[in-house]
Amino acid sequence: MRVSVSTRIIADERNNYMSKFVIHGGGKIAGEVRISGMKNAATPLLAATLLTRERCVLRNVPKIRDVFRMLDILKGLGARVEWIEDHSLVIEAVSIDSGALLSDIVAAMRSSILLLGPLLVRAGEVEIPEPGGCIIGNRPIDTHLYALAELGATAVRKNGKYLFQAPKLLGAVIILPEFSVTATENVLMAACLAEGETVIKLAAAEPHVQDLVTFLQKMGAKISGSGTHTLVVEGVKELHGAEHTLIPDQIEIGTFAAAAAATRGSIEMYPVIPEHLDIILLKLRQIGVRCDIDGNRLRVQSEGGLRAFRLQAMPYPGFPTDLQAPFGVLATQCNGTTLIHDPLFEGRMGYVAELVKMGAGAIVADPHRVIITGPTPLYGQQIRSLDLRAGATLVIAGIVAEGETVIDDAEVIDRGYEDLDGRLRALGVKIDRVS
Repeated sequence: MRVSVSTRIIADERNNYMSKFVIHGGGKIAGEVRISGMKNAATPLLAATLLTRERCVLRNVPKIRDVFRMLDILKGLGARVEWIEDHSLVIEAVSIDSGALLSDIVAAMRSSILLLGPLLVRAGEVEIPEPGGCIIGNRPIDTHLYALAELGATAVRKNGKYLFQAPKLLGAVIILPEFSVTATENVLMAACLAEGETVIKLAAAEPHVQDLVTFLQKMGAKISGSGTHTLVVEGVKELHGAEHTLIPDQIEIGTFAAAAAATRGSIEMYPVIPEHLDIILLKLRQIGVRCDIDGNRLRVQSEGGLRAFRLQAMPYPGFPTDLQAPFGVLATQCNGTTLIHDPLFEGRMGYVAELVKMGAGAIVADPHRVIITGPTPLYGQQIRSLDLRAGATLVIAGIVAEGETVIDDAEVIDRGYEDLDGRLRALGVKIDRVS
């Protein structure tokens, strides 16, 4: 009997199973793949359902580990959660108990910080452990603390936990000290029900931030400036239930595109939102990869020689930090010397050591820069996932490599990619999961 990906992830979570991917590389990716709802949109949208007591319906929700963890947190708080279709959810948070927060899940999941804004609005007080997540560098929550304090919240840290209190939230002009996506989302959700007008300057403008704005507007929020770095929110007394379909995952699209390009393959992806992909497609074309868009479908094809490139991760509309690692593998198959610079996180280059084990010509110049010279053949090795995006990156490396590659800690990849191994098999990749 075939076990669905969602059932497998839940079982692995409860039984603390470890799993591996075993890849027999050397082939080309070819075929068609449906793109999941965006992982980085799912968690803030789930948190936003706490802002109303009414019924919310979310569609195109990816069945990934982070979503299941967030749903467990919502259920622990008292919300009713029900899957009504394969990727559609009903959430109804009529009454919630902020004291029932599942601290162990929160502590293991970085995006759980998104619960702060909604819980402060609903309960006026919340105690939350410092969130964890992937080890990609130092990610303090100072920007969250500052932004919520500007709305009137107070925070006290003790024994690894924060106690937030906000009997009343008042609108304010908030200049974020960095383009923080989650801080933008947190203060945005809190501001919707704060008294008066809130102006958020230097706000993040990523597609999933825009998706959250759209959902909040459907719930009755008054927000202007979506897609820009200044958001204006006029507080309302209450929000109502709404239905919303998540946008396709920009990072998943880029990951599959990098895999097809690195293997000299061809892939057609749907649905896509072309304007979310401008810098990604520009970079692929500069490298020598053919990219054709027809409506909401994208075809990526790589046949000839690939050119080395320069890449700097930047806040949207710049190149996404979550895609610099997959493009690092692509660089190993390009002619010449590639420089990749990721100023956002100092732990993002951990995957490079694993690529070097496989034969890549790469030097980490400093915690934020790597120099990769190619093309170099890669050879199968036993390697580790390290973090979510590095894990997906090393799957691509395993597909490119000659021989067998074993990737430990495959469950880390389940945090953000639904049934990645099954979908890759459908594209001709020889990949198996071993628990």
